[in-house]
Amino acid sequence: MLGYRVRLRAAQGRLRNDLITLGVAAPLAGLGAGLVGALFRLALEEADRFRDASIAWTDAWGAVGFVVFVVLAAGAAAIAACLVRRIAPSASGSGIPRVMAVLDGEEPPAPPRVIPVKFLAGTLAIGPGLALGREGPTVQMGASIAYQIGRLFRRNWEDCRALLAAGAGAGFAVAFNAPIAGALFVVEGLARRVEARTAIAALAACAGATWVGRAMFGNAPEYAVGPLTEPSLLGVPFFTLLGIGAGLAGTLYNRTLLATLRTVDRLSALPVELRAGMVGAAVGAIAWFAPSLVGGGGGLAQQALSGVGTLQVLPMLFLFRLGLIACSVAAGTPGGLLVPFLALGAELGL
Repeated sequence: MLGYRVRLRAAQGRLRNDLITLGVAAPLAGLGAGLVGALFRLALEEADRFRDASIAWTDAWGAVGFVVFVVLAAGAAAIAACLVRRIAPSASGSGIPRVMAVLDGEEPPAPPRVIPVKFLAGTLAIGPGLALGREGPTVQMGASIAYQIGRLFRRNWEDCRALLAAGAGAGFAVAFNAPIAGALFVVEGLARRVEARTAIAALAACAGATWVGRAMFGNAPEYAVGPLTEPSLLGVPFFTLLGIGAGLAGTLYNRTLLATLRTVDRLSALPVELRAGMVGAAVGAIAWFAPSLVGGGGGLAQQALSGVGTLQVLPMLFLFRLGLIACSVAAGTPGGLLVPFLALGAELGL
């Protein structure tokens, strides 16, 4: 009996020490994820301004300016794809499915070099106007930073796994200025179960990341929504129909992206740099004539939330953006898929 009590106290002491260490490492991971996520947002904002300035600059050259801008956009996308292929193949795409695969034990954690490659290649790809969001790269970079901090603290795999999930949630939180959503993203979307270690680490990391993000960008919401009136009971059927429509649209979105990836696999003989360059050239041509239609779609989502758009234009805009997102995914560069989908959802609701 005495030996059992001694072992129980020793186990409780180890658990307490583990939680204390996790409580120190998780906020550090959140600060790191928040800093990288905020800098990534700054880089993309500067890239957007550079794209708009380049369009205005080359517009004065007429057809020659058009060709120059398209070549620049194609080159940026090709360089992004080349960086991914040569240095960190795990940096391609959104990054969130890869984080989930690591948490499920299906893939090893990404090497540290995925962080700079994701940052630079993501800026080069999204900057010219590919219809990809910043949240996917931010989540993967946050997860990688948190995992490296866990290794620095010499934690076991369970603690490193909790930190990796918490870092991903911190990236989500800083991307949308939403700490609670970041923690829920970890519990519901990544871990898919409630664990004490993961929940504690996620809350601490998301708090640290959000503090950094708000220190750099303020506490303004990601999207501005005007005052909403209380819906009447008669409006419930319309909300139900909207929910069904959104579910069908989400199914269409997923199947379109999966079909795009299957098509890309069949075109494996085509170098990824050439494929990315072709997509970048097409997006550059669209951006030169209609800059508001390219990019992640945050501006389009805000326009829809503000009521901008007519019933004649919105369906065409929805289908056009869906095709543009699919083409952007085919480029094989870093970029998220949630923000573009939010824009489609806002257009559908409008």
